[in-house]
Amino acid sequence: MKSRFWATLLLGLMAYVVLPLPGLSAPLNKRIDNQRAKVEKKKRKEGVLTSTISRYNNRIDGLQGDINGLQSRQRRIQATLDGKRAELLDARDGLERSRDRLVRLRADLAKSQRALSARLVEIYKSDEPDALTVVLEADGFTDLLDRAEFIDRISQQDQRIVRTVRRLKAEATKQEKQLESLEKKAEAAANVILARKNELVTSKSRLLRSQGTLAGARGERRAVLFKVRNSRQKAQDDLRSLEAANIKAQRALQGAGGQLDRKPTNGGPIKRGSGELIWPINGTISSPFGQRWGRLHAGIDLPASEGTPIRAADSGRVVLAAVTGGYGNYTCIQHTSSMSTCYAHQSRYGTSQGSSVSQGEVMGYVGNTGNSFGAHLHFEVRINGNPVDPMGYL
Repeated sequence: MKSRFWATLLLGLMAYVVLPLPGLSAPLNKRIDNQRAKVEKKKRKEGVLTSTISRYNNRIDGLQGDINGLQSRQRRIQATLDGKRAELLDARDGLERSRDRLVRLRADLAKSQRALSARLVEIYKSDEPDALTVVLEADGFTDLLDRAEFIDRISQQDQRIVRTVRRLKAEATKQEKQLESLEKKAEAAANVILARKNELVTSKSRLLRSQGTLAGARGERRAVLFKVRNSRQKAQDDLRSLEAANIKAQRALQGAGGQLDRKPTNGGPIKRGSGELIWPINGTISSPFGQRWGRLHAGIDLPASEGTPIRAADSGRVVLAAVTGGYGNYTCIQHTSSMSTCYAHQSRYGTSQGSSVSQGEVMGYVGNTGNSFGAHLHFEVRINGNPVDPMGYL
């Protein structure tokens, strides 16, 4: 008795796993198909994401090349900057030396000019007419020095003073020009250094932005990889669980089918079609096999008055006779090792689990139990536990 109870419970659980529950869940094979489709969809998505990741890798490689180029440019700019700094220091040293020399030349020139002025005054006092004439006729100090008549009257010492004044004046002029050139050179070097500094700052800013973009691309790639791997792994795990449950249930049904006496007994069918099975009741189809309301309708619906006798479509052994979810009072008969038929929404049973029935034997009565909206028979044909269209066998 206990063994029969546990066998009934086990087969009930198997049917609950394998068979569809109207209004509650899709049949297991449909869930497996859906899960396989989901895995394939995720694989396609992974392919798209792999292309995206490949673009990320190319982008990262490009950014790394830009960074390497910026670093090389930064080193060149630094070398130029160091050279210009040395050049500026040299220019500043030369500028300081030129300024010192110019100060000395100006002092010497002033001293020589004072000596020459004193000498001119002395000459004027000693020989006033000629000296006055020279001075009055001269257009300026330079012209005064250039006049041959005045130079002829100056002594050798006077000539040395004049040459000194000329030399110092020429050197002072030259030094002023050199000083101006050095100042321009120093200014140019300073401007070049400033430009190089600004360019260096810009390069460093670009380098930092590129590094930030590179880090962002890497982070985005890691996030995408993590998401894709987790999503696909979960879908595959779910699929393996469903397939394992399906195999377990099918083995239970096949095990029950292996114990059958496969010789059909005679029975009186109500209605026979062109297939190997007889119609369980004499009626018309109100709802065929196929998709309905977004899910698989795993059998055909045959409306009839409540209490109408239901006959076994073929000989076999009753492997399930129990209330099963939305099916209400539900009976399944195993006919061969692979084929079984199931009858749902019965008002009451006409047989019990473990019993053998003959084709055409009354095994139940039409009812309205479970998820049903009027008395009818929901009839299914299953191959290896998977629902197929009964019209191929009636």
